[in-house]
Amino acid sequence: MLNRTTQSTLFLLSLLVVTLAALTKFLPRLSLVSHHFPTKTFVTTSARMTNYSKELEVAELAVQRAAILTKRVFHEKAKGTISKDDKSPVTIGDFGAQALIIAAIKSNFPDDEVVGEEEAQTLRDDTHLRDQIWELVKGTTLPDTSAEKILGGPIKSIDAMLDAIDAGNSPGGPKGRIWALDPIDGTKGFLRGGQYAVCLALMVDGDVKVGVLGCPNLPVDDSAPLTAESGVDQTDAEGKGVLFSAISGQGATSRPLNGNSSEKKAIRMKPVEDITQATFCESVEAGHSSHGDQFAIASKLGVITASVRMDSQAKYGSIARGAGDIYLRLPVSATYQEKIWDHAAGDLIVREAGGQVTDSLGRRLDFSKGRTLAENKGVVAAPAAIHSHVLDVVKEVLAAKK
Repeated sequence: MLNRTTQSTLFLLSLLVVTLAALTKFLPRLSLVSHHFPTKTFVTTSARMTNYSKELEVAELAVQRAAILTKRVFHEKAKGTISKDDKSPVTIGDFGAQALIIAAIKSNFPDDEVVGEEEAQTLRDDTHLRDQIWELVKGTTLPDTSAEKILGGPIKSIDAMLDAIDAGNSPGGPKGRIWALDPIDGTKGFLRGGQYAVCLALMVDGDVKVGVLGCPNLPVDDSAPLTAESGVDQTDAEGKGVLFSAISGQGATSRPLNGNSSEKKAIRMKPVEDITQATFCESVEAGHSSHGDQFAIASKLGVITASVRMDSQAKYGSIARGAGDIYLRLPVSATYQEKIWDHAAGDLIVREAGGQVTDSLGRRLDFSKGRTLAENKGVVAAPAAIHSHVLDVVKEVLAAKK
């Protein structure tokens, strides 16, 4: 006879066999039922959100490559210009840089739109100028072949170059992914050896998400302060050339323009403890910004140093890293509308560096209205802690003129 221990063991084994047999029949039915009642998948907010790291990588490399071309033009062909309807000069560097950047965007994000400054009709009509630009474009590549591959490699033909330039024809607006591009911001500064910038920003549903500024003639050193000479007689010599960039909500950085992402450093606006010692920037051209109003504002603020006059969005980058403090661009005409490509990248970089950027009435810059800042008048950029004070003085000075 079996003892009690053996009986118990046999009973448990029998129970296990019966249970497994039941599960074998039941599990397929359970699986079938589960198709009718699917379990809910929980996705974290961070997983749903785009961090725009790919867009930033492409934008930084595209601006870096375009700056190689603009520096070549600066040294080899800086006197070659043609006229444009708004009377500002445009160089062959504008066309070449726009072609290179848009080609990179379209290679990576083919459905994205681009608001560009140039169109290729002039080049289609002037084959000599077209061929000059093509020689520059086809010979401009990043020294890092893997980085060049990310951008889609060299542009394949003259027709592809012209098509890329013409792809910057988006009307802008409040919906979709739209890039704002200024291939050479500050063309007069570029020609006379001052400051200029290659500017690129991505807007999603009218909100700036990525901003990049390539400034070949600014010093790499973030601690180098602006001086009255910063806007004139500058070159891209050793120690010059900086790339500013930002992603919305992730801060702003700088690195050498000819460097790589491993050299990035976080940048912040400098605290202004004594506003009388603040450095404020303004445009070189009186036709772009009211020097008289800005002088009156500086005087009311008690600022004792002369303004630093610089071309381009290099002003935004400079105050973002604390080389300057305040940027004023007040309208000279009641009807003038700023172009979005002149401000999109710089606006984001300053805000991500701890600043505030508004128009002269205190409204955020609105990039959803098309190719211009149609709902804004002027620009006031300053560290967040003093922006409201600066804005109050701006309003006071402008109100006194009415």
